[in-house]
Amino acid sequence: MKTLKDMTFFESFEADILRDKKVITIRDASESHYQVGSVVNVSTFETGRYFCQLRILSVEPIAFSSLDEEHAKQENMTLPELKDIIRDIYPGIETLFVITYERLADS
Repeated sequence: MKTLKDMTFFESFEADILRDKKVITIRDASESHYQVGSVVNVSTFETGRYFCQLRILSVEPIAFSSLDEEHAKQENMTLPELKDIIRDIYPGIETLFVITYERLADS
């Protein structure tokens, strides 16, 4: 299993991550191989600008249909917003992965 050392987020999520309002990310299988306990460098998807480090707390599979209000809260959005964004990024994919993380304060 490959260990990933970097993670990108859309710039629109940066403020929520830095304020610890967004504490999970939902990704497809190609980004499900983060190792629990590992630290990743985080940058913007659009420009590659580094903005923090995160420690991976868990990586758990989930069906798109099982996403709920708690996931939306952890993403700092409503459930309809979350489902719309996931469908835009991963159209037609049912099996996803919830990656829970904590921001390292000194990053």
